[in-house]
Amino acid sequence: MANKEASVAELTDKFRDSTAVLLTEYRGLTVAQLKTLRTTLSENATYSVVKNTLTKIAANAAGISSFDDDLAGPSAIAFVHGDPVTVAKGLRDFAKANPLLVIKGGYFDGNPLTPAEVIKLADLETREVLLGKLAGAFKASLFGAAYMFNAPLAKAVRTVDALREKQDSAS
Repeated sequence: MANKEASVAELTDKFRDSTAVLLTEYRGLTVAQLKTLRTTLSENATYSVVKNTLTKIAANAAGISSFDDDLAGPSAIAFVHGDPVTVAKGLRDFAKANPLLVIKGGYFDGNPLTPAEVIKLADLETREVLLGKLAGAFKASLFGAAYMFNAPLAKAVRTVDALREKQDSAS
């Protein structure tokens, strides 16, 4: 009994400390395949095989009730502590290569996710790529602004040169 309470407390802490939680079913996967998946996700998430009843109790204690219906069969959870998009991509890619892995849903930013929404999350670009694109857009805006401020000055110089040439040719 004390062991179960400790497990529930540990799972509750994982739910509270995670930026996102992705629920999967791993029925039919080998231990070697699960190890490969854990290694793939280890930089941004902890992938744990969980007991459904204890996980329901822990999720409810953490304020997450969206998993109640999905916790059936052999379940495993990716507790995300890094980039959720990267973890969703890792799960999606692994599920494509190993169809026995089924993404059941998730919980991100205070909202439950359906399996389709987890796949949409995986289709997003990573945070670093989005920040790079944003920086490129800012740079382009600044270049455009600099060109715009410089254009009237250049036009004025050309006008003065044209007037000077016209005066020189008239004399």
